[in-house]
Amino acid sequence: MKTKLLFVMNNLQCGGAEKALISLLHAIDYKRYEVDLLLFKKEGVFLNIVPNEVTILNEQEEFRYFDGRVIDNVLKAISSRRFDLAISRIRAARIFRTENNGAVCEQKVWKYISPCLSSVKKEYDVAIGFLEKNPIYFCLEKVKAKRKIGFIHNDYKQMGMDKTLDSPYFQQLDGIMTVSDSCAEVLRQQFPEYQQKIKVIQNILSKSTIQTLSMNEMPLPFPGLKLLSIGRLHRQKGFDLALETAALLKKKGVPFKWLILGEGSERENLIQLSTKYQLEEEVRFIGIKENPYPYIRWADIYIQPSRFEGKSVAVEEAKILYKPVIVTNYSTAGDQINHGQTGLIANMTAESLAETIVQLFADESLQHQLMEGLGKEKLGTEDEIKRFYQYIKVG
Repeated sequence: MKTKLLFVMNNLQCGGAEKALISLLHAIDYKRYEVDLLLFKKEGVFLNIVPNEVTILNEQEEFRYFDGRVIDNVLKAISSRRFDLAISRIRAARIFRTENNGAVCEQKVWKYISPCLSSVKKEYDVAIGFLEKNPIYFCLEKVKAKRKIGFIHNDYKQMGMDKTLDSPYFQQLDGIMTVSDSCAEVLRQQFPEYQQKIKVIQNILSKSTIQTLSMNEMPLPFPGLKLLSIGRLHRQKGFDLALETAALLKKKGVPFKWLILGEGSERENLIQLSTKYQLEEEVRFIGIKENPYPYIRWADIYIQPSRFEGKSVAVEEAKILYKPVIVTNYSTAGDQINHGQTGLIANMTAESLAETIVQLFADESLQHQLMEGLGKEKLGTEDEIKRFYQYIKVG
């Protein structure tokens, strides 16, 4: 008999955790596992590449009442005679209005969302909340399963969440998975009482698949320095810092093109900042690309200017394609980059980033040294699926 798994996720928009879930789903042996996927919103660029063997459950429409204008959603709930939903939306609105910390706001609002949702009827061997906050909370409150596991994809301390709100949920989990040793250490420091539950499962990346997909047609050639960054257009990813860095490169007279792949809430702010720095010719925001690998192959240097990360999927993908990588010195950078051997770690300032970029661009021997270092490192994490199987084993 197959082991029944349920994954719970917000959506499949372009992001590292979403891409990690898709990679994991493609690695699972469907002769052994029966897999369902519950998305709070059945949308996203990765939706059409979910494996055919995975059953995507019906979306719970109640989630959408907690987005958008309060009055519109309340009136809609009343017209549907969902008075409970209308009251919950009004109560949630108070938190949206008064809680300035977005992460804590999401944590607090859950208590008003939860009573409006239906429990999943099917019973599972293992239920996995594949992202912090709501997916984990949903698994614990709305799913029947022999084992329940929560995934944390970032440096917990840097995410700004209130650990006193998460602690009761973590107590109920059978396991807590995270993506790097540094992230695991942070969790152990924040939740020492649950340290035995914490395990590291790296994001699954297929080296051969990435290399094959990278051979598709590349962007137009450019004779100068070609830079690339990938990520959600969110403050965490530091693209405002990237633009400040680009302005310094332009001031130094460096000929360059910097492509930024991704979408997010900061897009308009970043475009305005780009205009302020007069970077319309040098920096291009090109949105989400289902296959980003030709862009990585196109680049001379991959830049990750983040303020914090768990274990960046994009950095690992760039390493698999043997690209010189520069990252900022966020707390988990050392999990992915051995400074001077497999990449460079700059300080989290535009001056340091610009200086490091210029240094690497001008020093071909350093570029070759980094590529040789990557050649010696074990890249690709297909074997992590075996650890995943072991960790979710029931009984």
